[in-house]
Amino acid sequence: MEVTMCNFHLGHTLECGQAFRWRRLAGGSYEGVIGRTVVHATQTGDRLMLSGAPAGTLADYFQLHEDIAAIVRTFPNDPHMRRAVAFGCGMRLLRQDPWECLASFICSAAKQFVQICQVVDNLCRTLGEPLKADGRTGFAFPSAAAVARATHEQLWSCKMGFRAKNLLATARMVDSDKVRLETIAAMDYPRAVEELMKLPGVGPKVADCALLFGWGRQEAFPIDVWIERALRHLYFAGQRRVTRRRLVEFHRSYFGPYAGYAQQYLFHYVRNNPQSLIAAPRK
Repeated sequence: MEVTMCNFHLGHTLECGQAFRWRRLAGGSYEGVIGRTVVHATQTGDRLMLSGAPAGTLADYFQLHEDIAAIVRTFPNDPHMRRAVAFGCGMRLLRQDPWECLASFICSAAKQFVQICQVVDNLCRTLGEPLKADGRTGFAFPSAAAVARATHEQLWSCKMGFRAKNLLATARMVDSDKVRLETIAAMDYPRAVEELMKLPGVGPKVADCALLFGWGRQEAFPIDVWIERALRHLYFAGQRRVTRRRLVEFHRSYFGPYAGYAQQYLFHYVRNNPQSLIAAPRK
């Protein structure tokens, strides 16, 4: 599949912290796994080349139909968002498998991006189905049932530490239909968060990550360490005792209908430019 795409940047999209199955190859191309297929992606200028999966699957996963320019126009017109958009120009949110996304973010607690990628890779190699296509090899992400049948020792060997217990318990709840992921899409946002937080290892941040990147819910605005710092330093500079509740009220009223997109641009910017939080300008 080859398409001409304006406002698309493959590197920003795959390395902004929303997905953990992609690795950059020599020459700047990327290899990853979508579902049960090994996918190769490369970009030259406006030409995006994707192979390994049906065109419809690739278009949906990379959200090629999204008008990024129109989305960006809904962001607040403040200097911080302008810098974030300029830095991450062309980044778009992926539409990942909900279970894979949820399980991956359970494994992400208190870990850096590179470490999360390694843990997820270990999990797939240990419990996932081997895949091979056109000389490329990989492993599918294990289903909830496969993880539910695993031992704690198997998960521990994937170097996920205390997260092993949470992932195993969550997989067993999902596999036994105590929490049915297929019903989440029909729920309103507060109900969806409440339902996901019944699962071990799922707090507000993990629930929002899963809803944003797995279910495409733009109301979701994950607040991790980087985003909390960004909100405090960029938007509440000099103010003391700004509660987390105040930060939540602020982002819900300020960032517009594509708040989830705005959050990811802001996250990608401050994570790669931590100096922007040291002496952030007020205007």
